[in-house]
Amino acid sequence: MNPSPGDLFKKARAIYSQDAIAQHLGKDIRTVRRWEKGEVLIPTMSAAALTELLHGYRAGPAVHASPAGFTFVDLFAGIGGTRLGFEAAGGRCVFTSEWNKYACQTYRANHVDSHEIAGDITSIDAAAIPDHDVLVAGFPCQPFSLAGVSKKNSLGRAHGFDDPTQGTLFFDIKRILDVKRPRAFLLENVKNLRSHDSGKTFEVIMQTLRRDLGYRVPGPRVIDAAAFVPQHRERIFIAGFREDCGFDWEAVALPPRQHWPSLASILHSTGETAESPYTEVRRHQTHVSEKYTLSDHLWNYLQSYAEKHRALGHGFGCSVFAPSQIARTLSARYHKDGSEILIGQRGRNPRRLTPRECARLMGFPNGFRIPVSDTQAYKQFGNSVVVPVIKAIASVMAARLRGQPVEPACSGPQLRLLESASTPAGE
Repeated sequence: MNPSPGDLFKKARAIYSQDAIAQHLGKDIRTVRRWEKGEVLIPTMSAAALTELLHGYRAGPAVHASPAGFTFVDLFAGIGGTRLGFEAAGGRCVFTSEWNKYACQTYRANHVDSHEIAGDITSIDAAAIPDHDVLVAGFPCQPFSLAGVSKKNSLGRAHGFDDPTQGTLFFDIKRILDVKRPRAFLLENVKNLRSHDSGKTFEVIMQTLRRDLGYRVPGPRVIDAAAFVPQHRERIFIAGFREDCGFDWEAVALPPRQHWPSLASILHSTGETAESPYTEVRRHQTHVSEKYTLSDHLWNYLQSYAEKHRALGHGFGCSVFAPSQIARTLSARYHKDGSEILIGQRGRNPRRLTPRECARLMGFPNGFRIPVSDTQAYKQFGNSVVVPVIKAIASVMAARLRGQPVEPACSGPQLRLLESASTPAGE
């Protein structure tokens, strides 16, 4: 049975805005709004145009307009850091999913699309997502329940047992991969993913990707973003391919240690040009706004807190850095007190990084718009990916998908192989 115009419209609205649908169908926007409210029936004659819209990415000439081009979907998109990296490698985003309204605000301010941002991924019909070459996702990790199921059966496809990923957000990645079968995927997570829930989470993920879905998944890598930006930020990356294309993590180019940048490269300069609203010019010099300097009360508290934990042998406390140094990891809690990365100031209390400096610390371009409050901006950049890291990985993935050779670029402690939980499919 062919889907009804109403069903086709619902699938189209999961991907496109009302304006985009109206434009494609040659309808007035008010008509499309009435369709959505159920005030009038969608005419049968609109079914063909809606079907064409849903499958346009498969048949349209723009999908593979050049040999270097590829399409991708951006899941758990945040503010679009992963998207920037894949676009820099020649990709074109055809679908976006993000539920946080503030992250969506920043995403929309920086990315103009023919598709709307889809919300909660758990309610998205995988079949309604456009075909794509690469799926990218930086998903939250959650424990997978293996209670009452033997290790062998829970990691295989034994009948009578529930899917061990059910109820987790990784399950939604799995079902999309299963339905859409993209040529490749890239997943990003915290370094401790492998030890999460005593290793069960990582083990189920790898077995699901390799055995259940049949993707070829080289051993995951941990990359320290300090090779590109002045902060130590280790993240694990899992790349998978539908067919063996010769992808090799050693081909991901990282700058040598002597070329790693320092904080001076991302801090506001003392020139005459202000970066409003974070700096202002006074007496022909740029100064960071006073609100980013810690108050005496907060600075005394942070020092006292750090001293108390040092006496107990703990590692908690604030960290003050000079421009010549490399910072600790920027976290989503930075908005609370900025204690993990404070910038020293001669003769006065240290200061927080401004949101613009945080953007640069994560590798975002200076032109990246920050339309939200400082609190939300700190959360967003603390939760984001480092854009140049993604670009380095995406460039190698894109080259291998095109069948182009990539010579090994470098290796070392900043790019470490994690031994896989099992042998890759087909090996």
